[in-house]
Amino acid sequence: MTKQHTALAANTNNALKNSAPTQEPIPLFPLGKVVATPNALACLTNYSRMTEQLLLRHQSGDWGDVHEEDAEANVDAVNNSHRIISSYVINPSGQMIWIITEADRSVTTLLLPDDY
Repeated sequence: MTKQHTALAANTNNALKNSAPTQEPIPLFPLGKVVATPNALACLTNYSRMTEQLLLRHQSGDWGDVHEEDAEANVDAVNNSHRIISSYVINPSGQMIWIITEADRSVTTLLLPDDY
């Protein structure tokens, strides 16, 4: 990990750890227009608050359940305008949802892995 990546990761981790319960984490990038696939919408219908929390986690550098290499790539993507992807388990059965923000930050998409 480069010094730049380490600094961003440290800032992100500190922002998340030092947030008081009433404070929101610090957004690192704009989401643009938020859209979702029909399958993701159907899966999230009963989880509207969870959807907001997942988007905030994604935007604040909590990438969820991604491999270490993908997390490092996301840190680089924040700094260099590349695509950012997060992955979260959303129910006890292990259903995953992905959140992808495009490189130009114009659109963020919520989708199921099978939708990709």
